[in-house]
Amino acid sequence: MIHDVEWLQDRHAWPGLNGLVIIDSLREFDGKTEQETRVYITSLSLDAPNLAKIVRSHWAIENSLHWVMDMVFRDDESRIRTENAPANFTTIKHMAHNLLRNAPGKDPLRQRRFSAAWDDDYRASLITA
Repeated sequence: MIHDVEWLQDRHAWPGLNGLVIIDSLREFDGKTEQETRVYITSLSLDAPNLAKIVRSHWAIENSLHWVMDMVFRDDESRIRTENAPANFTTIKHMAHNLLRNAPGKDPLRQRRFSAAWDDDYRASLITA
C-alpha cells in the first residue's frame, strides 16, 4: 500500500486527492487462475473495508448497465461522435433498454431487441405498456 501521495498531488495537481486504492484480485474459472491489480485514486479518507464496498458497487453498476449496453446495443462499436449525437443516442438507448428490461417474458434482452426491430406489434406493446 502506498501511503504518501504528495508526489502525485504535486505532479498532477489533483485537488482533494487523499490516497490510492490498490486492489489485487484473483479469479478462477475452467481450472485457470487470473490475477489482476487495479489502482484507483480517491479523495475519500476511508478504511479498506469501506473503500472495497465502494469499488464493488462501482463494478456492480458496470456489470449491470454498461456491460448490458455493450452486449445488447454494441456501445463500444459505436462511431457516433459528432456534437450532441453521442449524448442523444445514449439517452435513446437507455430509454430502449428500460422498455426492453420491463417487458414481460423471459427472453434475453438481445432477443427482445430483435423482436422489437422486426415486429411492429411487439414494439408498440413495449411503448404502451
